[in-house]
Amino acid sequence: MAGVQVGAGATGAVPWAALDHAALGLPATTDLPSARALDALVHAAAGVAYLKWFEYRLAAAMHAELVEPFEDEDRRELDAFTRCAATIATAMSVTQGAARTLLTDAVALRDRLPLVAECLRDGVVTPHHIRTIVSRTELIDGQCYAALVDADIARALRRPGSWSPARMETMVDKMVHRRDPDAVRERRDAAKQNREFTVETGRDGMATAMDTRSAEDVAALAEAVRRLAEQVCPKDTRSKAARASDAHYALVTQTEFGCDCDRPITDCRYKNIDLEKFAATAPRIVIHLVTDTTTLDGPVPAPEAERVCRSTQHPVRPDVGHSDVPLRPGADPTANAAGAETIAPKPVTTDPVTAEPDTTEPDTTETVTAETVATETVAAEPEFSGRPNVTADADRIDTAGAGDNSWRCEEPVGLDFVDGVGFLPGIGIISGAHVRDLAADPRTVIRPLGDGTDTPLPATQPSNPYRPSAALDAYIRARDLFCTWPGCNRPAWDGDLDHITEYDHTHPEKGGRTDAAGLGAKCRFHHLLKTFADFVDDQYPDPTDPSRLIRTITIPDGRTVLGPAFTGHDIHPGLDTIVFSDPPTPGKPPPKPTERQRPAPRTEQKHARRRQERHRNRIRNAPKRHPPDDTPPPF
Repeated sequence: MAGVQVGAGATGAVPWAALDHAALGLPATTDLPSARALDALVHAAAGVAYLKWFEYRLAAAMHAELVEPFEDEDRRELDAFTRCAATIATAMSVTQGAARTLLTDAVALRDRLPLVAECLRDGVVTPHHIRTIVSRTELIDGQCYAALVDADIARALRRPGSWSPARMETMVDKMVHRRDPDAVRERRDAAKQNREFTVETGRDGMATAMDTRSAEDVAALAEAVRRLAEQVCPKDTRSKAARASDAHYALVTQTEFGCDCDRPITDCRYKNIDLEKFAATAPRIVIHLVTDTTTLDGPVPAPEAERVCRSTQHPVRPDVGHSDVPLRPGADPTANAAGAETIAPKPVTTDPVTAEPDTTEPDTTETVTAETVATETVAAEPEFSGRPNVTADADRIDTAGAGDNSWRCEEPVGLDFVDGVGFLPGIGIISGAHVRDLAADPRTVIRPLGDGTDTPLPATQPSNPYRPSAALDAYIRARDLFCTWPGCNRPAWDGDLDHITEYDHTHPEKGGRTDAAGLGAKCRFHHLLKTFADFVDDQYPDPTDPSRLIRTITIPDGRTVLGPAFTGHDIHPGLDTIVFSDPPTPGKPPPKPTERQRPAPRTEQKHARRRQERHRNRIRNAPKRHPPDDTPPPF
């Protein structure tokens, strides 16, 4: 049987457009109603993932033939890897850098992340997430526990639910920190010594300055820049990015910052901002940190079952090396190690203070600093306790050879101690050592969330059952991590707490209760979209695990999309043990929300901006086109 070449660049290839769409599961035409078009779009996305997996497989095959036989001894400047990448780049008309990245990712998926590669093949993960996973697992390459990290990530990816880029990064970092705490600590110590400030000159008279510092310092700097950049009126003509750039320069150089609107200073109070006065009157900057009490205490000995790799991905016999033992026929290549459970201490919760404290109830979501930065610690049970490890799925272990260790790796993974992690909103996962460094900072105020007992915490404000208590507010944000809308990256601390079911002030038992199951974090945009558009969200306890929630979004055409597959429970399972009391009887209802109106339709605003720009250009260019006549008039 003769093979058929597919692709515009191959000789005698059949164009994709000429292929049988029905055989590919695609509709014969794209002229479809929106509901069917969306179904086809989702199916096409899964097809793109499969084709990308196939592309990686082909690139890995080229690497095996053209690079691997020579890579150990090839010292040429244009070595085998460079030449292989150049071959791909030339054939595909892409840059050399893009071809090198393709080869690097293909080899990583083949050798380091085979289970993640299967997720891509099955459409479980999209191609744009692969680069994130590969880059953030690069430092585990060659380690015995790399197979365990691969299994951990693949297990998480196959959970029902949606992923945003930020949730994906957080999940991958958590898996790496879990298996590689010592290396993570060493890398952070080296990184702290290599902090730097660099300037790169660009074109068109521009330049880029980069300051590499610890995550908490950058988070505080970003918040200071954001606050100053917001000190403008609605008529300011700059983009948010341009305003932030001007605000950053003003803070560093202590120069003026102000609104650039066309109105006179008497009409715009933001024309000139006094930086000293602004700094003196602005609320103090607070950095939230979510961790657990055992992380603050330090690493604990790892269970014996986790100190030895039992993965079947790279089996070895006790008396021979890896290369001497092929995978046993019929063995499950996806099987991985069985983990162990340990009992953790009860979680405790905090009562942090805010920059602007409420006299009726202390705010448990913020902490105060000596200067501009503070860290809040919400305690939760450590991620290694009270719940099976993600690699402990006994059903996936090859039971036929369960008693035969000759087909499973028995090498030590170097995991003698297990350490927890922390979560910094806007930054992501940080190591346990980093958490303890922040906890030792005199500006840090640690506020446990709860008292370590089963005593329920208050769910609402004492005088207003519509508003959550500070403890519930902190819990919801620590639980959700980000906006719960599928694909959104906004941290939960930057968004709103939304009543999933509209709050019924007269009969709260009918829905909309202010409790953990009734609230969810949403960024302002998705909160407004849910409130005023035809999207319907829902969340309810998982029947198989009542401490977890199932979240859904139903779009206008009726399709239901699952919410996040990875939440704060997966980082700090101790959140499961925190309970809240029932909300009290409701009081006076708040005013009904109304959708904000634009000052003019979007098109009219765009046209107005263009007219203003043309007018400014004409005034600026008028002296050039019509120079003034200096000849005095006759008198």
